[in-house]
Amino acid sequence: MPSQPNLSGHRVLVPGGTGTVGEGVVRQYLAAGAEVVVPTRSPERAAQFRGLLGPAATSHLHLVVHDYTTFEGAEDLAAQTEQRLGGIDDVVAPIGGFWGGRRLWEIDEADWQGAFVELATTHLAVLRACLPRLNPDGAYLVVVGGSAFTPVPGSGLVSMEQAAVAMMQQVAAAEAAGQQRVFSLVLGPVRPQGTPAGDVGPDGVTADQVGAIAVAVSAATAVASQQLQLLSQADAGQALARLGAAA
Repeated sequence: MPSQPNLSGHRVLVPGGTGTVGEGVVRQYLAAGAEVVVPTRSPERAAQFRGLLGPAATSHLHLVVHDYTTFEGAEDLAAQTEQRLGGIDDVVAPIGGFWGGRRLWEIDEADWQGAFVELATTHLAVLRACLPRLNPDGAYLVVVGGSAFTPVPGSGLVSMEQAAVAMMQQVAAAEAAGQQRVFSLVLGPVRPQGTPAGDVGPDGVTADQVGAIAVAVSAATAVASQQLQLLSQADAGQALARLGAAA
């Protein structure tokens, strides 16, 4: 496996960083020496997350209580991050959650608003606020579930929302026309580092592996916008090798 890149001085914003995937992302950027801003819902959640990270929660971790789920909120978070750190080099957005239990013709308006509209809005709001602010060598990474491309009966709103986010990355990359790097990391089921494989299976990637690949994208500044499929251990290993060689 390639050695850990040195990202000392990099300024990284991780909305959604307190989730399962986000925790691995935050751990890996902190291990690489980056300054990492993670918004949380409450002071209690911030303290809980710091405790979960344990010794990994160095002085380079910046926890802020913030609601970034609207255009106005995301703009304020980006502005605060610029003010706190002097700029933004990278954004990793593992924003989302799971919804299930109803077929498309059984959903109600609350389902639609919560599982599709609110999550899609949050993704676009954060990209809109942050992409124009990024360092030219930086990277914007969205984390997308494999359900964006494979329908999951009973969880159709998740598949639809994730497909919208996947297309958002493609459109943003095309519109940036090489001026900014925009990536999507496409994941299957992910398990936290150190937990049994369980339903994920022994070939499933860990949250720390997702984080390591995000770090490698940040370090490999010559690598252009693209979609990275990380559905298996083999996928993760190949991506790390390619990015490490390009860094």
